[in-house]
Amino acid sequence: MNKPYIRGLLIALLSSGAIYLDWIGVVNHLINTILGLLTIYLLLKSSSKIWFWSGFFIGILWFWWISVSFKNYGFGWAMPIGVFITALVYGGLFYILAKMSEYISNKTSSKLVELLIKAFILLIFSYIHPIEFDWFKPELIFTNSYLGIKKWQFAITLLATLLAIYKKDLKFLFLVILAFPFSSYFNKTPLPNRGIVLYNSMTTVQDKWNPKLQSKHINTVLDKIDRAIDEKRSLIIFPESIFAFFLNEHQILMTTLQALSNDITIVIGGLYLDNNIPRNSTYLFKNGEFRVIDKAVLVPFGEQNPLPKWLGDIVNRIFFDGAPDYVASSDVTDYTINGVKYRNAICYEGTSEKLYKNSPKNMILISNNGWVVPSIEPIEQKILLQYYSKKYGTTIYHAVNMSPSYIIHNGEVFK
Repeated sequence: MNKPYIRGLLIALLSSGAIYLDWIGVVNHLINTILGLLTIYLLLKSSSKIWFWSGFFIGILWFWWISVSFKNYGFGWAMPIGVFITALVYGGLFYILAKMSEYISNKTSSKLVELLIKAFILLIFSYIHPIEFDWFKPELIFTNSYLGIKKWQFAITLLATLLAIYKKDLKFLFLVILAFPFSSYFNKTPLPNRGIVLYNSMTTVQDKWNPKLQSKHINTVLDKIDRAIDEKRSLIIFPESIFAFFLNEHQILMTTLQALSNDITIVIGGLYLDNNIPRNSTYLFKNGEFRVIDKAVLVPFGEQNPLPKWLGDIVNRIFFDGAPDYVASSDVTDYTINGVKYRNAICYEGTSEKLYKNSPKNMILISNNGWVVPSIEPIEQKILLQYYSKKYGTTIYHAVNMSPSYIIHNGEVFK
């Protein structure tokens, strides 16, 4: 246990315990609370070498699924390389931050200063986004626990753990009771019944982009809409890019959907060609008319290359056949359906802080998880959405391809 990489692996395993338990269908608030507190306790007590290995293994255990998408581009051989690079990025980041705290504490000869700096690092870590990827948030480990995930609640958890270490008295850990989300726990609102259908598709990436199956996909969508109309539903939501083509160039289909929208509002994902600029968009069909809403936050590498242009062009040529990046809208978009305002979100951006500005009450999120399954990504995505639902009070209607669809209300999942 004296070897840094073993202790680092233990911390990473504890930090990811809630994710993997959820993956096998186990969500236990007590177990998750204990796992989270142990993670924080061991990290605050550990040296920069252990922080490196913690970050290294967290990069693997939390984000190995990123490289699963390589197989869909014909680069399955590169998956281990992708996992290793991700691990190094997080390992290096953890090491640098911990080393800074040790350097400052050595100057002051104060153990308390070191603990305070490390606690502060964990508190602000959610604002640090390697290559614009913002899925690592230390407080995420408490999403399905008895402790709150808001910054002030996480600060109390960190302070209680810090005092337990500094005073060498575990009784200080009882202060985490103050981090219990009393207000939200005792003031839950019922999930409104809005007559919404969340369509869940199970279409692989290969089948989705197979032109021979295009007619089948279209007919399936139209059949689902007809059934929802027969059931007197008011809104049907389909996953991201359910139509894997530029929908606005298929005028007959567009006209058909507009006609159907006189009986039911339709939210559907499809590609949009805007003056030769490709966009990943949501199509809203309502009252015989349509509106196209573009994605505001693009997936790093998958849709937009975050590297400098010269290097990004090389990566695009090697991995994406030189395809141009998608273009994002300049801001988030809201729209109103049956008197209710919804924030539009497409896949990755639903897990981005930017989409929650002004604390939207409702969000319609459409996703395609086909690129990264089988993996833990759908579970991690769900936990992130629970986190944002708790933090901003947002009810999220999530229609998904290749993993279950669900509603998140008060941070709880409704299938």
